[in-house]
Amino acid sequence: MLIQRLRIAQLRNIEQAELNLRRINLLCGPNGSGKTSVLEAVYVLGSGRSFRSARLDPVIRYDADSCTVFASVTPGGPDPVPVAIGVSRERDGSFSGRIQGQAVRNSAELALRLPLQLINSSTFDLIEGGPKVRRQFLDWGVFHVEHEFHRFWMDVHRCLRQRNALLRRDRIRAVELAAWDNRLTAGAQRLHELRERYFERFRPVFQQTLRELLQVDDLELGYSRGWDTSRELGEVLQEQLERDRERGFTHSGPHRADIRVRLRGKNAAEVLSRGQQKLVVAAMKLAQGRVFMAESGRGCVFLIDDLPAELDRKHRQQLCGLLDAMQCQILLSCVDAEELRDCWDGVARQQIQLFHVEHGVIRPIEEGNGGTHG
Repeated sequence: MLIQRLRIAQLRNIEQAELNLRRINLLCGPNGSGKTSVLEAVYVLGSGRSFRSARLDPVIRYDADSCTVFASVTPGGPDPVPVAIGVSRERDGSFSGRIQGQAVRNSAELALRLPLQLINSSTFDLIEGGPKVRRQFLDWGVFHVEHEFHRFWMDVHRCLRQRNALLRRDRIRAVELAAWDNRLTAGAQRLHELRERYFERFRPVFQQTLRELLQVDDLELGYSRGWDTSRELGEVLQEQLERDRERGFTHSGPHRADIRVRLRGKNAAEVLSRGQQKLVVAAMKLAQGRVFMAESGRGCVFLIDDLPAELDRKHRQQLCGLLDAMQCQILLSCVDAEELRDCWDGVARQQIQLFHVEHGVIRPIEEGNGGTHG
């Protein structure tokens, strides 16, 4: 997977930019210059949304009505033919996307074409945050390796919406509720099986990746399906019906699934230092990329915002070494490129491109003019 050419228009403080990317791309410049906006543009291209804001207004440049991102992408694996992908977001909330000139129906089509792994400050939520973040992380992996997953996921969430709507009614028709419960139970079981099967592939890869980054004993990941492991979901739904009616929503089910990150029986967030946490969540992201590569024969594109933060020189080198070994494409931001100067030993110069970003203007820096291997 390789983004060869990236065009950005009217996104945050970037009015117009065109970047010819290589395998390793380092974006350096002062805070607020637009480095993260380049990563955000790629994320919008692969997901249709931003990782920095749930609202569209902050993403679109203040004096524009829309923002546009376009890329020429070489898929990798058995398909070497570049694919054109473009996304436009309007200030009124509308979205349009095209792949090879054909309109896309939803963001899932973008995600399949351009699989992304993001490592930034919010990645700490994989340890510190609530179950939703870890469930989304798990589902990214299942989505990309289990082709049935998206269909079951969509159906389960439709069932939950319908069931919750029934729960909020004054009177519930038992036959109608039973129909949605039966459908939800069947879909939830299949969703759980797909998640569990993926997790059992992911966990040993994560453990190996973590050992390559950090010596920490007894850190364990566990998967929770979202309801009592000793009973069928249908039984649980019946038992909790009155409580669900009082709350107005379904408490137990696959929408409550989680990955638990624990160290010696405690929540890892309570034990690990900030730097250790960054290495653990980075190991989770790298392991997910490794599983994806093993299953699909393609690599992810890694977006890494402010890599040097919380990491000393040794761990920066280790993390960059693992990324390089995957032969994946990397877009990485930092304030000072000197902090990453010695992180790419053995990498051919033509595989690395350094960009200087300031006031939304992105300028490539050629070898011998401040490059990382100067």
